[in-house]
Parts: sequence; structure tokens; C-alpha cells
Amino acid sequence: MKNRIQNTMPKEAMLWRAWGEGGVECYLCNHHCRIADAGFGICGMRENRQGKLYTHAYGELIAAHVDPIEKKPLYHFLPGTPSFSVATMGCNFKCSFCQNWQISQASMRDGGSVEGYRMRPEDVVEAALEHHCRSISYTYTEPTIFFEYAHDISRLARHAGLANIFVTNGYMTTEALEAIAPYLDAANVDLKSFREDFYRTVCKGRLGPVLESIRFMKKLGIWIEITTLIVPGMNDGEEELDNIARFIAGVDPDIPWHVSRFHPDYRMMDTGATPLEGLRKASSAGKKAGLRYVYLGNVVGESAETLCPGCRNPVIRRRGFWLERNDLRDTQCPRCGTRIAGVFRERRAQPANPESRYQATGGR
Repeated sequence: MKNRIQNTMPKEAMLWRAWGEGGVECYLCNHHCRIADAGFGICGMRENRQGKLYTHAYGELIAAHVDPIEKKPLYHFLPGTPSFSVATMGCNFKCSFCQNWQISQASMRDGGSVEGYRMRPEDVVEAALEHHCRSISYTYTEPTIFFEYAHDISRLARHAGLANIFVTNGYMTTEALEAIAPYLDAANVDLKSFREDFYRTVCKGRLGPVLESIRFMKKLGIWIEITTLIVPGMNDGEEELDNIARFIAGVDPDIPWHVSRFHPDYRMMDTGATPLEGLRKASSAGKKAGLRYVYLGNVVGESAETLCPGCRNPVIRRRGFWLERNDLRDTQCPRCGTRIAGVFRERRAQPANPESRYQATGGR
């Protein structure tokens, strides 16, 4: 049963410290908001109440759906399995091209009123199991904003044998990543541009912390895939695409890169959809940089094959968000034996150690 989320019951937040006279500093994300009494952070969901920081995002879902994991998009993490996808309202970016702006740009500071569900963490895990999902995805809006809720769900999910996935802008702090790392199995990170001025003017953030998050996730052993929405005339220049591709390859050439098609939305209704040639230019940049897995996204009718980097044999075939065929044999190409990077084994029983992690396979 849906209800209007207006008067939430706030919960004391994680990752903050006292600052000044009655103020707090939030270090959940890299804005490091310093918030006076009765004020909110940039996200509009974290409030200072008499010298303590509270979150309004706990237990207040605005979306709960079963999705194919390929929709995240994750192509090398448990392919062909369903993922229980959840979100609350709120975001710490203000992207003018946001394609979920109706929910991401709503907040309690601005009197947000969105239809949603009140669900305890254990209810979310139970729903995921009832729908035969293999993972829970924290997605649609920015999961950093509902970090405390995601943290509590993910601990229970890990104990129940479910994987946990963030679909994120990557603007969380290293402290936040360290807190969630024992339970976070995979992430798709939006790398929106490779220019600081783009992040400052379009997203109202900074590029550097996103790059640091990607590096740190890799160090922590979280499976990573990266998405770049290619916006015509904004981040589709050859030099910029080359820089993104080289950065990803420098972290790990086995990281899949999804280059996704923009369509007009939110405050960019006058910008046309990305030409297919623009996506192919990005794909060429990825291949030139040595990336082994590059995919085109948001393109109707296009298949998305995973090609073996050793012999170019199609080992996984998809159509849209749906898996058509998986020919991997124990994570290897059946033709030449090259190991395909990714996480392809499911956890089928409750683990003895709830903090154990999936083991990702390496490349060649």
C-alpha cells in the first residue's frame, strides 16, 4: 500500500561530527556540508536538529521493483538474475539532464511529497527473497543519500545470501565506502565527464572525488562497472572520451564501460538524443585505450554481446535488458579458455561468515 511521504520519522545519521556552536559537519559525501541548527544539507534529506544530524530517508521507499540486473546496468555480475531495486527520494547532485529528476530532486527540505512505501530493512530483504531475487540494488536515486537504510538492509541481505549493489554517482567519502564495503558486492558508477568545469556547472559537484571512489572501490574488492551518459555537445568530444577511457583502463582494463544514449529530459529538453555515431565514437575510444568490455546503452534494437577478449567469440548475448544466452563454462570462454572478468557464481546458501565477499574472476 502506497502512502504520501510527507512527515517522516527521522533517524540519527551516520558519518557526522559536531561543528561550531550547535552546528554539524556531515562527511557522508564529498560536499562535507556544515549545517546550522534547523538546517539541511545539500541533499535536502539530512537535517540538524539541536546539534545532532538526522536522516529523513530511513525506511521511506519511493520505489521498489524487480528488475533484470542488466538494467542497472551490470553485465558481468550474476547475469540473467533478478534484482530487487529500491530507492528513497533525494540526491547530492543537481544534474540538468537527470532522467529520474521527479524523485531524485525531491527532498524534505523543499517539502517533498512523493508516493511511497514504509518498509523496515527486514521487510525489504523478505520481499527480495519472496520475488526470488539474487540481489538488492540501491538505485534510481543516489544510494548515498539513504546510506543508513541501505547499510542496515545490506547487512541483513548478506546474512540471507543476497548480493548488494549500488548504482551511484560515486560522490561518497572514503569513510562511507569503508563502512559499507563489508556488505557491498558491486557498483555501477556514473562517470559523467572528465572535466571539473562540467561537474561544477552541470552536476554541482567535483570530478576528483568520483575518480577517487572508483579507485577505492577497486582496492576494496567491490566489482565495478562504469556508465557514461553521452550528451551531445557536452561530453562527447574525442579528447574527453579518450581521457575517460584511459582513466578506466588505468584502474583496470577489465572494468566494463557502458556508454549510454542521452534523451531529452528535465532541464535539457532542447538537446537532441545522442546520435548512434556518438556512442560508436565512445566505444572506439574505449577499445583504443585497451578496455576489454565496452557496451552501448539505451539503444533500441541493439544487441549487447560480451566478446571473449582472447578470440572475440560471443560468450554472452543480450537483447535490451534481457539475457538471451550465456555460453560461459566455469567463467571461461568455451572456445579458447580465456577467463572472462566478472562475478558469475551465485551464493546459494546462507554464508558462514556474513561479511564474506563474492570472488570476482580475473581477465586473461
